[in-house]
Amino acid sequence: MVSAGLTISPGLAEELLAHARAEVPNEACGLLSGDEVSGRATAYHPARNAEQSPYVYTVHPDDLLRIVLRIDDDGEDLVAIFHSHTHTPAVPSPTDRRQARYPGAFYLLASLSDPDATPAQALRAWRITDGESRDVPLHIG
Repeated sequence: MVSAGLTISPGLAEELLAHARAEVPNEACGLLSGDEVSGRATAYHPARNAEQSPYVYTVHPDDLLRIVLRIDDDGEDLVAIFHSHTHTPAVPSPTDRRQARYPGAFYLLASLSDPDATPAQALRAWRITDGESRDVPLHIG
């Protein structure tokens, strides 16, 4: 049974937001690894946004291959796919829902619309299947 919620540490949450803020004006992206069954992500693997865009992201193919091989070599699972929204809420856009290709992974979004937001305020977790998204619990702790 796969977890209904995603769990990340406070340090990992801060790392995600730091990467997202460093990539402004463009969306940031990366993958999180850990244990798929428990839904606990233990490592963040930042990637380049191949689109270099503030409106859309694609994990750079070279980074995707390198990261997926590393996750496999480490004996971990791909737990979540992360990206930021530079000016909008942490809700999957129609493009995000249309381009989602990993129904077993969580989609973790960060909103940068409020520069003073804490990780608990800026981050939200989702499941996206067949173009439909549903909010899932995100535990930071």
